[in-house]
Amino acid sequence: MFQNDNDNAIIDLLDKRVRKQEQRRHFFRKSAGLTAGLATGVILGACGSSGDDAVAQSGPTDAEILNFALNLEYLEAQFYQMAAYGRTLPANLLTGVGRQGAVSGGHIVPFRDPLVAAYAREIADDEVAHVAFLRAALDKAAVAQPAINIDGASATGAFSVAARAAGLIQAGQTFDPYADDNSFLLGAYIFEDVGVTAYKGASPLIQSKVFLEAAAGILAAEAYHAGLVRTVLYSKGLTTQAQAISDARDSLDGATDLDQGIGTPTVANIVPLDANGIAYSRTPGQVLNIVFLNKAAVTQGGFFPAGVNGTLAMSAPN
Repeated sequence: MFQNDNDNAIIDLLDKRVRKQEQRRHFFRKSAGLTAGLATGVILGACGSSGDDAVAQSGPTDAEILNFALNLEYLEAQFYQMAAYGRTLPANLLTGVGRQGAVSGGHIVPFRDPLVAAYAREIADDEVAHVAFLRAALDKAAVAQPAINIDGASATGAFSVAARAAGLIQAGQTFDPYADDNSFLLGAYIFEDVGVTAYKGASPLIQSKVFLEAAAGILAAEAYHAGLVRTVLYSKGLTTQAQAISDARDSLDGATDLDQGIGTPTVANIVPLDANGIAYSRTPGQVLNIVFLNKAAVTQGGFFPAGVNGTLAMSAPN
């Protein structure tokens, strides 16, 4: 169990972070009393269900959930850092439990639209802050960055495979999300909606109120990012391409329709919601279906060629 004095320490740090919102790289120096040894977790089939005691007891621990999120944040941070600045994360943000891997592919985007360039830099800074925050919260239990493929230069690179699955390119062709503004936005769109549904799906499973508040804060940030990317894509008339990516994601994560495009040229759909106006949830397995680019139950592929670190590591059998 987490001790009250540790929780109070994190709350104090959260308050300091709010007071210093302009300093995005102000990281937490203390964390709750997480143990380094992670218990074996199970991938739930319904993360969107109400988190009653039975579900909580059979589900993954807070540490396992945060480590799953950390894998995704590594991926997003590396993509945006490369696109915005032409660099990867510093070495001190890569170590941890499990096998540490390298990043393959990527280069700085030759932005022509200064607004898109500014958005890219802002999101890149936010994603680095997410990585640092989760690592600080997990302390010695934080997983290392796994091998990440953000390559678009080759036909076998993860972005090319994803674009081919969406029908945006043909066999043997490549999709480089670093080629120009529009390609960058489409590459970002592959990730952003997935991050929102991942945090939404995990929220009922988190037991610590302190960590739940922090996860809710990251969810809000990811939703802002997703809304921004969707809005700019719509303004640039990329509705057909966005719909193709949305359909490809839906083809991977199961029979249920959990994804929506950005609308048509005359009817916008910037915020993807269900009939109740609520954002969708994805289970860890469904999220891995998308980032592994595989609808079967597998442990690696796509953007994570050697898999992810932690216990929530297998995609769903769809």
